[in-house]
Amino acid sequence: MLLAVLSVCCENESVAGSFSETAERHFQTDRKLILAEAVRPPSNSGEIEEDFFNEDLDFLEEEAEEETVQVADPLKPWNRAMFHFNDKFYFWVLKPVTQGYRFVIPEDIRVGVKNFFNNLAAPIRVANSLLQGKWGGAWAEFSRFFINSTVGVLGLADPASTSFPQMEPSEEDLGQTLGSYGIDNGVYIVWPFLGLSTLRDTVGWVGDGFLRPTFYIRPTEAALAIRAYQTVNATSFRIGDYEDFKEAAIEPYEAFRDAYLRHRKTLVEE
Repeated sequence: MLLAVLSVCCENESVAGSFSETAERHFQTDRKLILAEAVRPPSNSGEIEEDFFNEDLDFLEEEAEEETVQVADPLKPWNRAMFHFNDKFYFWVLKPVTQGYRFVIPEDIRVGVKNFFNNLAAPIRVANSLLQGKWGGAWAEFSRFFINSTVGVLGLADPASTSFPQMEPSEEDLGQTLGSYGIDNGVYIVWPFLGLSTLRDTVGWVGDGFLRPTFYIRPTEAALAIRAYQTVNATSFRIGDYEDFKEAAIEPYEAFRDAYLRHRKTLVEE
């Protein structure tokens, strides 16, 4: 039963069947988003996966200085309720399960799993780099995928990062692609389990889901279980980030929303 619940929380394959990678969005909210918001004064308007959970913190101070991105929030009663629901799910289910997993599974194995799933999402990054005309980025992503899938044994290792540091991994997704074509965020939405999003990014999640190999695994329960495992493994590296952010924020709902929107704006403009 617990596995089924976790499976639903991480399903980003389509909004009916797809949330770290980006489950990474209330539970997959980027680490850099969390800490970026923590180092800036709180906003009065206002939130934030892929998701909780990326690792590069270099741009935290720069992002913290950006002005708030204004996006319509007509669904605020629903969004606040779902924000509260996701918060409880994190503390009551995802966090304790992840703590047990981290205690049992050695870090080297968890790193290999993280590398594997990151490599598996390469088609999303390649396709969206091409759609945005980022030819160099598309080539770098394809090259990383080829090297890590072969020399790196199906992506369990990441030799591309050590041997070819110039091939920086990207964070391209369909939501960014739509934004690069001038499509606005639309309204702000918080999905149960899936987390923080906008209308534009929700459409992006659905589209990206068709490029994710696990989307085509049958039966569907198996695909859900894989996504659940991916979420637990990713969360095992970042327990405490969500707590730190929430504690630092005067109004968590608005703080998460502001950080999410500012980060997505930064990605679109890159």
